[in-house]
Amino acid sequence: MEDSSSAANNVARAIVAALDWNSSPDARKAAVSYLESIKAGDIRVLANTSFLLVKKDWSSEIRLHAFKMLQHLVRLRWEELNSAERRNFANVAVDLMSEIANPCEEWALKSQTAALVAEIVRREGLNLWQELLPSLVSISNSGPIQAELVSMMLRWLPEDITVHNEDLEGDRRRLLLRGLTQSLPEILPLLYTLLERHFGAALSEAGRQQMDIAKQHAATVTATLNAINAYAEWAPLPDLAKSGIIHGCGFLLSAPDFRLHACEFFKLVSPRKRPFDASASEFDSAISNVFQILMNVSKDFLYKSSSSAGVIDESEFEFAEYVCESMVSLGSSNLQCVAGDSTILSLYLQQMLGYFQHVRLALHYQSLLFWLALMRDSGSKPKVVAAAAGDGSVNNPGSSSGQADNEKRKILNYVNDDICSTILDVSFQRMLKREKVLPGSALSLEALELWSDDFEGKGDFSQYRSKLLELIRFVASNKPLIAATRVSERIVMIIKSLLHGSMPAQDLAVMESMQLALENVASAVFDGSNEFAGGSSEIQLTLCRIFEGLLQQLLSLKWTEPALVEVLGHYLDALGPFLKYFPDGVGGVINKLFELLTSLPFAIKDPSTNSARHARLQICSSFIRMAKAADKSLLPHMKGIADTMAYLQREGCLLRGEHNLLGEAFLVMASAAGVQQQQEVLAWLLEPLSKQWTQPEWQNAYLSDPAGLVRLCSETQFMWSIFHTVTFFEKALKRSGIRKGNLNLQNSSTANPTPLHPMASHLSVDVASSLKSVTQALPGEIKAAMTMSDVERTSLLGEGNTKLSKGALGFTDGSQIDINKEGYAEPNETDIRNWLKCIRDSGYNVLGLSTTIGDSFFKCLDIHSVALALMENMQSMEFRHIRQLVHSVLIPLVKFCPSHLWEVWLEKLLYPLFFHSQQALSCSWSSLLHEGRAKVPDIQGILSDLKVEVMEEKLLRDLTREICSLLSVLASPGLNAGLPSLEQSGHVSRMETSSLKDLDAFASNSMVGFVLKHKSLAVPALQISLEAFKWTDGEAVTKVSTFCGAVVLLSISTNNVELREFVSKDLFSSIIQGLALESNAIISSDLVGLCREIFIYLSDRDPAPRQVLLSLPCITPHDLLAFEEALTKTSSPKEQKQHMRSLLLLATGNKLKALAAQKSVNVITNVSTRPRSLVNAPETRVDEGDVVGLAAIL
Repeated sequence: MEDSSSAANNVARAIVAALDWNSSPDARKAAVSYLESIKAGDIRVLANTSFLLVKKDWSSEIRLHAFKMLQHLVRLRWEELNSAERRNFANVAVDLMSEIANPCEEWALKSQTAALVAEIVRREGLNLWQELLPSLVSISNSGPIQAELVSMMLRWLPEDITVHNEDLEGDRRRLLLRGLTQSLPEILPLLYTLLERHFGAALSEAGRQQMDIAKQHAATVTATLNAINAYAEWAPLPDLAKSGIIHGCGFLLSAPDFRLHACEFFKLVSPRKRPFDASASEFDSAISNVFQILMNVSKDFLYKSSSSAGVIDESEFEFAEYVCESMVSLGSSNLQCVAGDSTILSLYLQQMLGYFQHVRLALHYQSLLFWLALMRDSGSKPKVVAAAAGDGSVNNPGSSSGQADNEKRKILNYVNDDICSTILDVSFQRMLKREKVLPGSALSLEALELWSDDFEGKGDFSQYRSKLLELIRFVASNKPLIAATRVSERIVMIIKSLLHGSMPAQDLAVMESMQLALENVASAVFDGSNEFAGGSSEIQLTLCRIFEGLLQQLLSLKWTEPALVEVLGHYLDALGPFLKYFPDGVGGVINKLFELLTSLPFAIKDPSTNSARHARLQICSSFIRMAKAADKSLLPHMKGIADTMAYLQREGCLLRGEHNLLGEAFLVMASAAGVQQQQEVLAWLLEPLSKQWTQPEWQNAYLSDPAGLVRLCSETQFMWSIFHTVTFFEKALKRSGIRKGNLNLQNSSTANPTPLHPMASHLSVDVASSLKSVTQALPGEIKAAMTMSDVERTSLLGEGNTKLSKGALGFTDGSQIDINKEGYAEPNETDIRNWLKCIRDSGYNVLGLSTTIGDSFFKCLDIHSVALALMENMQSMEFRHIRQLVHSVLIPLVKFCPSHLWEVWLEKLLYPLFFHSQQALSCSWSSLLHEGRAKVPDIQGILSDLKVEVMEEKLLRDLTREICSLLSVLASPGLNAGLPSLEQSGHVSRMETSSLKDLDAFASNSMVGFVLKHKSLAVPALQISLEAFKWTDGEAVTKVSTFCGAVVLLSISTNNVELREFVSKDLFSSIIQGLALESNAIISSDLVGLCREIFIYLSDRDPAPRQVLLSLPCITPHDLLAFEEALTKTSSPKEQKQHMRSLLLLATGNKLKALAAQKSVNVITNVSTRPRSLVNAPETRVDEGDVVGLAAIL
């Protein structure tokens, strides 16, 4: 055996070699292997060698690694030392703290010394801590560096309480918490003493110009604050107050060098939960003290920033943001603690309002979170109605329950009219982005730091705006009169500015930003959750006058510019909730919308009219939004709208896209009128389209051969007509609210869109099929249109979605199509690609939606035509196309197909899918796992690079998961009502052979039974299931395991020998192989459950389960016998699963990564993550695999 000195030299050389990237790979590998052998070897050699290498004679890198080896010993091998050795080890480690207390030592080494001592205390427990405490106090009195080390150790000590560490078992964690809690009377006063002593010393030494010594004391203050923050999250608040720590940290808020660290303390204590025991009053007192401290700091800052009292630099703004964040946390969690002190509560709310008004966005944003939390907590949710209270505030005593609710309502009473008015005014101003503001705006917006795209850390603008709108709704709920008045006044002011101002573009941006504010105020006041008529008649009339006045102001505008017309349309439909209760205004709004529509130019050949076409579409969309909001108020006007539509069509002044939108609005209106009216509307809208679809001439002309498709793409007007027709079919299905049995196909063929479904699917799929079969014969532009778009590639790579242009319809994959297109402009490659995709998407959606009707749908269609259209070209389909077909058509079809029609429909549709998918997925996964690249048809023709490989893998995984989702649907409970349930007792069940049924008995009441009965379906489906366990996709395995569970159940319940042999051998083996993949850890419990069921219920009927287990590398017959004996001793399925899990780990030599992974997940280091870098930078790391605990900080 090597002596300690020789071993130390060898280890030192190995550390240097392992860290030296100039060394050869073999040398580094050998060095790492040697270091591992030392760590796993004689524990006393490891300890002695490591203690030698932490001495200052060695380089920092070697010393750091030696500390890591010591921590490894304490964490993983501590029990191998006897009691005397452990005590000696601890004393040597404490002595190291004194030795390393040198100004020349690096911070990282000091930190690791303290961390080592803390790790030892955690391992040994309370007794050692009580013995070491006097020594630590003595060390801390020796000087600032020694005190810094003690503070570091005190900081590491409770880290496992606040940060989860799987190395620390539950009992040991509780013991540590109990021990530290008992020691708080010694620890907290010590920390306060160190804080006070060294802060004073730092000031004193700085005053004497002894800057080096002053820096040492300052470092101790920082280390002490970091230690205090480690206790702030869990130590009882009264203890923190009694020790003086709250006072001390409050005092340090005035010290620029330490105020951020001190503020971190208040950020941690502010959200602490109020106890319900006898200590509640002490907690309230401590929290009240925290309120006073933070409010004093806020008062000084807000006064300084609101006056010319002095210039505020960036560091002060940063500090103010920290303070505001703590104030928000404090008020959101513990405002009830000061609810009884009206002075403090009122002043606090005024200060939070000051932050909300502040020009700095960061401060405003923090305060926004408080006001939202306050309103949510007090009002539960933003429900609105004009209340009976004289000031318009909501007054509903019945909703209060208990003292807590009374306190919340009492707090809300302090949110007076002035506060609400200010909140609304600020929110209205901040609805605008900085990028929309032009220099020289007359609306006094330049002073505000508005939201900007480069504002980091707060999400995107839409998320921020949604928070503002939620706050507006809450305020409108509580103060409807104030909200109505303020929003009306601001809109009128903007309109006047637009009419008379010199910067219409700027004012238009402001007006656009206010539309959502109006919409949310109106929806809050006229919510409908409580009847508006139930409120005070005086309040009701006042609100009516306000909104009527605003409506008349809007109706009087004579705007004709497209941008202004579009905004005005949005404002009118925003008043939909108001019109629901006051239908007298509906006629004027409808007339105004048609007036705006006809005021815009209709010429669609002129590219300069793009904005006008977009505005026309938006006006038509306003009809839909108003129909949703105003509900039955529009019903008396339906005939007038229909007459106007007919007139505009006769005059040629209504484009197809516009007609579709108005038709969609009609469907919304009809849904509120009842089934008969709905059927009449459907007949009126769909009968003309039905006649067009049933004419074979256009299909023969354009879809019979590739040349016809070329002609179709050149006949752009007809091409876009097809687009609008197909998409309207889809919208009619969605808007008409089709449900099974709702509409009778046989009685109302023209009123129901279902007869159109076969034609929609024929069109969508035949176009795709023709393109794929004759790709080489197509013109270059159409061939290019079949390739993947840049937007689709970007989406697959996860690089974010391309922003949609105005007038573009977005699809799930991020592609878009311009609904302004009416067929006069020559289509380009992008237009053709998106047109083809839209036709296919809508066609599939029409089919999928139609399946919800049930029997009538399936009986009126010819399955042979459907199967030919959907499946004929399955072999040539791209992966993303197959995935869409499965998702949009086949899954709904399987869900809703009546069981007596399974034989007619499902085999013809599922066989080609399963057969092709099994081959395609198997080939692509094999290529990915063995060659590193998935070969998918979607990427053919694109030069290979890393991004292409990422896209290929994403496409493969998406299709895999979709096919497995289909298998999961096949096994869903609703489609397998005839499946029996396993015995809940968990005992091995030797089922009588006579009680077993034929598989055919389940074919009519179990979808999985039906699939297994048909071998053409069963073989590829079961093969996909087997192979899925070997593919590295845990999500797919999660889905397919449901199907496998049903297969196992049928193998147990039937006498089918072939199925039983498959489950007992092939499926059992595949599941065990699946457990070898770490990607399946998420579903490992269910997979072990399947293994349990197979063995318990089939091992007596088939030898294969025992043979499979005995074939595993590390199992013996004795192990298997012991396992079977253990199973017979428990009736608990949970315990049986645990036995199975243990056996599988034993039999495979712990090689099942899906099971082993559960032991190592959530490994967290001892360094707590702070939201801002308030602690010193972490020391240099040595990468050595999966490290845990204190060793990870290296």
